[in-house]
Amino acid sequence: QLQLVESGGGLVQPGGSLRLSCAASGFTLDYYAIGWFRQAPGKEREGVSCISSSGGSTNYADSVKGRFTISRDNAKNTVWLQMNSLKPEDTAVYYCAAVDPPYSGTYCAHEYDYWGQGTQVTVSS
Repeated sequence: QLQLVESGGGLVQPGGSLRLSCAASGFTLDYYAIGWFRQAPGKEREGVSCISSSGGSTNYADSVKGRFTISRDNAKNTVWLQMNSLKPEDTAVYYCAAVDPPYSGTYCAHEYDYWGQGTQVTVSS
């Protein structure tokens, strides 16, 4: 069974950092494009950052460019989202998701097939 599990969320002060992890089980990530998404209370889910299956291409929402970095290590079957200079408006539940091959790109608006359960990120003083 294909499963994605996020971890690394928590409470952090404005300006702080967190690193989210997305670990896959039941399948290898090598051929799957991966995205990080978030949903704040009362708001629609938005794409934060997406990475190609090879890791060679990435895409970021304008609101996180220069602050967040997505990366992956297919040998470890894990994708990360490094979040720096966090702001209160980054508060949300963060989800990772995967797209079935053959799609391998970075289009966050693509339909994603597998979703994790989410991890809460709260930025507050």
